[in-house]
Amino acid sequence: MAKAPTKPRATKRSAPAAPVVDESIVAQPDWASLLSDPAERAVAAGHWSRLVAEMTSREILSSSNGHALQRLVMAYLVYNRCSLAVGGGGIVDEPAKDNPKAIARLSIHYKAMREAENTAERLEAQLGLSPGRRGKVAKVTRQRTRTAGADAFLGSQG
Repeated sequence: MAKAPTKPRATKRSAPAAPVVDESIVAQPDWASLLSDPAERAVAAGHWSRLVAEMTSREILSSSNGHALQRLVMAYLVYNRCSLAVGGGGIVDEPAKDNPKAIARLSIHYKAMREAENTAERLEAQLGLSPGRRGKVAKVTRQRTRTAGADAFLGSQG
């Protein structure tokens, strides 16, 4: 008697765990003092959490990275703002109809968007977040306090 083929069992896959963000190394900036729009504050907090989680997991986050991370998040936000303006108005600003000497020019929003992109790329490279630079960034070494058994008896000689 031959056995009937059995169906493979479906395995349950759990959703990936949310990244653990350790605020003890670098505290998140006060986005409310920097950004007036609540939606932008939420986006900024999301970028911050993602970046800090990645740098923490790769052991490259240091307390000195805080301001560079803040500038990177702000560059992302400026890029987003400007890309919305360029999407709505185009890359080229039309000349003023009432001025016969006016010429078409690149949109100021497009120029700012390019500058924010350059800033973000530079900061990502410096922080070791871009794929090409990941292998070139060393792990942050933590200072460990060494203790000996005699310290309890003699007291710290630090």
